[in-house]
Amino acid sequence: MAQPAKKRRWLIILITLVLVYFVGSRLMPQGGPGGWGGGGAPAVSVAEVVQRNVREWHDFSGRITPVDQAEVRPRVSGVIQEIRFTDGALVNAGDILFVIDPRPFAAAVTGAEGTMGQATAQFGLAKSDLNRAQILIKDKAIPQHEFDTSKNAYNVAEANAKTAQAALDVANLNYDYAYVKAPISGRASRAEVTVGNLVEGGGSNAPILTTIVASGQVYADFEIDEATFMPYAQGGFADGKNTDSVKSIPVSLALTGESGYPHMGHLESFDNRINLGSGTIRARGIFDNDNGQLLSGMFAHIRLGAPEEKPSLLITERAIGTDQSKKFVIVVGDDNKTEHREITVGGMTDDGLRIVTSGLKPGEKIIVSGTQRVMMPGQPVAPEVVGMDFKEPPPGAPPAADAKPAKAKE
Repeated sequence: MAQPAKKRRWLIILITLVLVYFVGSRLMPQGGPGGWGGGGAPAVSVAEVVQRNVREWHDFSGRITPVDQAEVRPRVSGVIQEIRFTDGALVNAGDILFVIDPRPFAAAVTGAEGTMGQATAQFGLAKSDLNRAQILIKDKAIPQHEFDTSKNAYNVAEANAKTAQAALDVANLNYDYAYVKAPISGRASRAEVTVGNLVEGGGSNAPILTTIVASGQVYADFEIDEATFMPYAQGGFADGKNTDSVKSIPVSLALTGESGYPHMGHLESFDNRINLGSGTIRARGIFDNDNGQLLSGMFAHIRLGAPEEKPSLLITERAIGTDQSKKFVIVVGDDNKTEHREITVGGMTDDGLRIVTSGLKPGEKIIVSGTQRVMMPGQPVAPEVVGMDFKEPPPGAPPAADAKPAKAKE
C-alpha cells in the first residue's frame, strides 16, 4: 500500500511543476514590443520631456449666473385682463407682458384732463387780469390792494395749473402701468398669475408676475484658492485699474456631460477680498450665450488661464505615478536604467499635457507606457522612443510607426 501512495505523491509533484512552468511561461512577456528585450530587459515606451511656452490652466467648479435679471411686479392694482407672452419665450425690453384692466385708469386720465382744462382756463384769466392791473397801477388808476389781489389770483391760478398737470401726469403713468412691460430683454419665465386674478400693485405685497433673465451673455462664478490667485494679484490684474488687461485672461467652461471645454469667454473680475473661512476669492468669467444653451444655475467645469505664457516643462498625465501624497515619474537614463523621480506638478495646457514645476530637466526621457513592468529602481529596460502625446495601442496591436529603439551609451 505504501508504494502506490508514494507514486501518487510523485505524480502530484510532477503535475505541479508542469503547471508552474506552464503558467510562468504564459505570464513571462516574450521578446519584441511590449515584452522582454535583449538581456531580459522589459520593453517600455519613453518620451523626452518637452519644453515650450505655454499658458497654464487651472480647473475649478462654478455656477452659471445671469448678467441681468428682473422680477416683473405690478405697479398698479387691478384685475389681470390679458397675458401677451408665452412661457419661456424671448422678450425685448418694452414688450407688453400683462394687461391690467385699464378702464379705471383711462377714466382717471379723462378726469385729470378736465381738471387740467379748468385750471388752464383760470390761469389764463388770472394772467390777463394781472396784465391789465400792471398797466392801471402805473397810471394810478386802481388802488394798490386791487393790484395785489390780481397778482395773488395769478399766483394761485398758476399753482392750481401745476397741480392739475401733476395729477394728469400721474393718471397717465398709472394708465401706462396697466400695461406691464418687460424691463429688460431676455428669456421670460412662466406667468405666475393668470388672467382674472386681482393683483395689488406698488407696495411690498405686489406679487411677482414673472421673471426675466438676460440671455445674450452669462456669468460663470467660481472661487479660486489664494495660492493660484497670487500671480494675478502680483501682475496687477486684481487692483481694479487694468480692466482691459483683466478681460484678456481667457476662461473656458464645460457643462455636465460635455467633453473638453467648448465654451470660451474671458475673465470679468475678481472680488475685493479673500474669504477668511475658505481662503478663496470669488472670480467671475463672462461668456456669450447667443444660442441660449447656458442657463442660470447650471453647474459648470471652469478653466482659468494664466495671465501669460511662459517656458514650461510638459509631460503626459499617463506617465505620472502617485505614492501617497507625492507624484513621481520613472526616468530612463542614458544607460537605459530606471530611476524613480519625485516631481511637483502644475496645471494643464491646452493640448492636455501636465506642467512640471520641479524634478525634471528638458530632454530627459520618462516612461509613458509600460511602467508596470519596472519592478525596482536601477532596473534595465529596453526603451522605444515615442512622442509625448503617444497613445498606448490596444493589446496585440503593432508598435507605433514613430517608435524608435533607444540605444544605451557605451
